[in-house]
Amino acid sequence: MEVVENGEKATECPNCSAAAAAAAAGVLSKSAQKKLLKQQRWEAKKAEKKAKEKEHKKREGERKRKEWEETLARLTEEEKLKMIESRKSLRKERMDKRSEERDRKNERLNRAKESGQKVVIDLEFSHLMTPSEINSLVHQIMYCYAENGRSSEPCHLWLTGCKGEMGTQLRRLPGFDNWSVEREDRSYIEALEGEKENLVYLTADSENVVDELDRSKIYIIGGLVDRNRWKGITMKKAEEQGIHTAKLPIGKYLNMCSSQVLTVNQVVEILLKYLETKDWKASFFQVIPQRK
Repeated sequence: MEVVENGEKATECPNCSAAAAAAAAGVLSKSAQKKLLKQQRWEAKKAEKKAKEKEHKKREGERKRKEWEETLARLTEEEKLKMIESRKSLRKERMDKRSEERDRKNERLNRAKESGQKVVIDLEFSHLMTPSEINSLVHQIMYCYAENGRSSEPCHLWLTGCKGEMGTQLRRLPGFDNWSVEREDRSYIEALEGEKENLVYLTADSENVVDELDRSKIYIIGGLVDRNRWKGITMKKAEEQGIHTAKLPIGKYLNMCSSQVLTVNQVVEILLKYLETKDWKASFFQVIPQRK
């Protein structure tokens, strides 16, 4: 079955009819009906996209295999053996190189766990976000982890409040359980109970400016997509919890419009660049795209 949404066709999920039946029976309120149907249609589109990507990958694999077989068919037996051995040798070189890179990365991340700058991503806002916004945040966290692994000065990364729908979506990521991060179902206040004096919530609404990163401090980033819809929420949370707040010194180097909000991965990238360079200006210009 198909539904048309915004002029585009999308495969309707099997549960949509059930939701419609429940709605007709008056089980759900109108706003709950709309929210449920929107989520189910989004999930159906996501599943359809994943199926297309899988099919494309399969076709690409078949095409490359066919090209390889056709290439071998044109060669003599001696040439075939040479080409096969050459391919095996190249594959081994690539695998060895990846293994060395992985070992170096793990060494950096283990060192960061011992003495690196602690950075927390606060994931307690999932109840305020739509399914597509949660999906967006999950991808941002993936980028954070990837950038942290590539950095020459990685931070000690924490994910707190990692439960509910956000926790479910993160645990669906391949290899997530093996990530070199601290995963906590509890809030950062509970998980870092003895460190409350060192907690600093990074929020643009703070009057305090971070001049340089302090290794004794633990910097918190709000895991929230579309902050324009929830202005001041992280500042209010920090004030209610009685913890310090601060903002990055962006205004000293860049002119950003009031509606322009940094994504979670951009904030993490800026912090990583600063840890590498000790230069805020260079860090901002490397991460934030500038209009020409």
